[in-house]
Amino acid sequence: MTLKQLEAFYWAATCASFSLASERVHVSVSSLSKRISELESDLGKQLFNRDGHKAVLTDAGELLLPRAKALLLQAEQARNAVIKDVGLRGVCRFGVGEISALTWLPKLIRMARELHPELRLEPSVEAGSSLGSLEQKVFDGVLDFAVIAGRPTRAGMQSEHVGSTRFTWVAAKALVGNADTVSADMLARLLLISSPPGTGSTRVLNDWLDAGEMTVGQRLSCNSWSGVAGLLTEGLGIGILPASWAVPLTQAGDLRILKMRHPMAPLRYSLQWRGDDGRPLIGSMLEAVKACINFEVPVKWIQQKSVQLGSRSVLNRAA
Repeated sequence: MTLKQLEAFYWAATCASFSLASERVHVSVSSLSKRISELESDLGKQLFNRDGHKAVLTDAGELLLPRAKALLLQAEQARNAVIKDVGLRGVCRFGVGEISALTWLPKLIRMARELHPELRLEPSVEAGSSLGSLEQKVFDGVLDFAVIAGRPTRAGMQSEHVGSTRFTWVAAKALVGNADTVSADMLARLLLISSPPGTGSTRVLNDWLDAGEMTVGQRLSCNSWSGVAGLLTEGLGIGILPASWAVPLTQAGDLRILKMRHPMAPLRYSLQWRGDDGRPLIGSMLEAVKACINFEVPVKWIQQKSVQLGSRSVLNRAA
């Protein structure tokens, strides 16, 4: 029995498929199966029932799984105790949303590389309605963790709050005229531009609408915050943007921040991981995310866009 065999067995037992497990241990599916077969031969027990479409743990496999997990964890702890200065190694696959990618993700990558030079980072950025797939990927073993709006929806997942962001209403001046406050009349007659149903920001938006007993006329959904910002800037409708995006865009003069008669709750983010994953990787990356997460940092794309818009406004006025 070897650690490589136990590693192959553990990931095969906890990932959605042998194919995903092979990616986690960086071997081919055939090599993964060979290691498991060698382990079964050594134990004299079948660990997986392979009769159906998907391999299922046998009773012997169920007994071995927690012991394999404990042995692998002890091996990693022993390694870290002996070579503390090197840090974590291997591959860390994690997921974030678009707002995170455009604000604090670069800082996290820099910090993680400094702390763990032998750790290869593979971030996955999802947008809009596909954010729900991040939780599924963590659950299936594709990702080690994800920073997602809200709390887990699946049993067996763990989470910890890491930060939050606030949104503000905006609209093109040409669309709303001299109005400076979001009103029921405005929402009834103008197109509401938002992220898709089910996303964290849309849940916050709908809660705000319900609290004010406001009815929306027409809605347009876009799964990209860059797309939402562009649509709003062009005066196609009204909507909400992260506060850190709204300010530079309004400074260009084409957008106006609209006041609210009642406050909008912040969108809370949590780091989510599988409850059976006790590796030091999770704890270390959790602390790094807490140290880096900041949705208020400047967004370069927005800053560049605001400069372009400002230049265009100057040219229009000159014309």
